[in-house]
Amino acid sequence: MSYDALSTRTAVVTGAASGMGEATARLLAAHGARVALLARRAERLDELAAKINAEGGRALAVTADVTDSGSVAAAAARVHEVYGPVDLVVNSAGVMLPNPIADGREDEWARMIDTNLSGALRVIRAFVPDLVAAAADGRSADLVNVSSIGAHVSFPNYAVYGATKAALTHLSATLRTELGGQDVRVTNIEPGLTSTELADHIDNAELSGQLDGMVSAIGPLAADDVADLIAYTTSRPRHVNLRQVVVLPTRQA
Repeated sequence: MSYDALSTRTAVVTGAASGMGEATARLLAAHGARVALLARRAERLDELAAKINAEGGRALAVTADVTDSGSVAAAAARVHEVYGPVDLVVNSAGVMLPNPIADGREDEWARMIDTNLSGALRVIRAFVPDLVAAAADGRSADLVNVSSIGAHVSFPNYAVYGATKAALTHLSATLRTELGGQDVRVTNIEPGLTSTELADHIDNAELSGQLDGMVSAIGPLAADDVADLIAYTTSRPRHVNLRQVVVLPTRQA
């Protein structure tokens, strides 16, 4: 599809070094948006920015760790220095570390909470003033949070991951009550089984094998499928808010 409305937008995409974040950044840029790429892996970001710019797009690589408030603040300052205020924010940074709750993996719990929930909050704090100002100026303003079907469909051994995504989904709903009246759209997207690097972080061989089996049996979404949905959502007329979108592979119940 053509998303011409994106050509005037300035976007921030977290988790842009891979997966859904990378795919979203590339698609937004392909349709004319200026895109700030935020993630920890500087080399990957530089490569992506160079590719986007070589293809005629506009991209800025900004190394940032969403688990660190100072890093997010510095990233926001850099984005504002180069691009000025933004009007589209995509919170795509995330980590999935399943294990039985009885294993007591507090290190994994802390990492998921700090990335999936607190990290999103840090980014929101940094850029919501921009979104409010853009909307007050009569322009489209979007906050997109990438949650998961795990927010409300239970999977054994994914309790903490699911809890962080449920919190993000609820945060999106609550923020909509705060920001909707100011014409800022808040969209919560819950993908089902999707082929990304998230699976590579799993350190439990049994659970990794189970996930591989699901991929073989169901056939996952591609990161590009989710990116296309984000582009569609954020290119609607400014009075239209697709507030909650669940997207699954056809074979996933």
